[in-house]
Amino acid sequence: MASLFSKPTLQAGRDEVYVATMPLRATKGPPQLLMSAAYSLNLWDLQHFMVIIKPSSPTLSQAFVYDFQPKDPENMYVALAALSGRAVPGAVLERKLTKLPRSKWWLIGCSREDGVEAAHRFNKTWHTDLKIGYHDCRDYTNGLVEYLTGEKQVLKRLRSSVSR
Repeated sequence: MASLFSKPTLQAGRDEVYVATMPLRATKGPPQLLMSAAYSLNLWDLQHFMVIIKPSSPTLSQAFVYDFQPKDPENMYVALAALSGRAVPGAVLERKLTKLPRSKWWLIGCSREDGVEAAHRFNKTWHTDLKIGYHDCRDYTNGLVEYLTGEKQVLKRLRSSVSR
């Protein structure tokens, strides 16, 4: 899926920055089915957001994904605590990807500097208590994208583009 409506200008030698979504993780059984259905129906508020950095370096063929989620996202008690508005222990995760997801990703633009190093600096300052609606994957995604590219509130722009 390409960037929606406004195509960012890519610059040679700069790392590409993407935003992607996936279903929220939940305990196995009905809660997990509900989250998968919400994702399939494009219910924006019931999706997990993350940032993907694709380095421009020819020696790095992999992309890196960064996200923020509860330390134990499939624990029913953690989910209940989070849904009731309490803060729960969170974790910033970094993983390698061999290729971009097949759907539900958007090219945002290019990082102003080495994206992976900048993401590591950003993550060192990120407070890891997660509180849904106040300090969650959306805030993390908005914050990291702003740190990398300078674009503020990227999810607001994407949401308005998707709902057209």
